[in-house]
Amino acid sequence: MKLRLLLIVLLLANAGYFLWARGDLAGFGLAPAALNEREPQRMSRQIHPEWLQIRKEVKPGAPAP
Repeated sequence: MKLRLLLIVLLLANAGYFLWARGDLAGFGLAPAALNEREPQRMSRQIHPEWLQIRKEVKPGAPAP
């Protein structure tokens, strides 16, 4: 009986966390902070992020372009 109760409590807690993380509980005033609200200092420290270029990995021994 105790194990069954523990399982039900854990399932309800898991479902509650899932709903909270998705933002479904925002109507009750329970919503996680948006990504840009969590660490605004990181956004202000970025310098020219549009200059970032993703390049393919060069294999050792291959001539560099």
